[in-house]
Amino acid sequence: MSQCVMCDADIHDKRVSLGYDTCMICGDKEAQKVVHTVLPMHKSNYMLVTNRKDLIGFNTKGGLVK
Repeated sequence: MSQCVMCDADIHDKRVSLGYDTCMICGDKEAQKVVHTVLPMHKSNYMLVTNRKDLIGFNTKGGLVK
């Protein structure tokens, strides 16, 4: 069993094999910090945005305009 990098709790081997280095509780706390939104593009698909700077210019029909 490995140790969580945030709280030193034991992490199950299957979780470590998936690439996680945090326990379920700490991983949940980190996941709640991530904020994202989905933008519908004009006559196209949806765009996932996680960086606030990427939102500049998406309100136009021509795409990204800065």
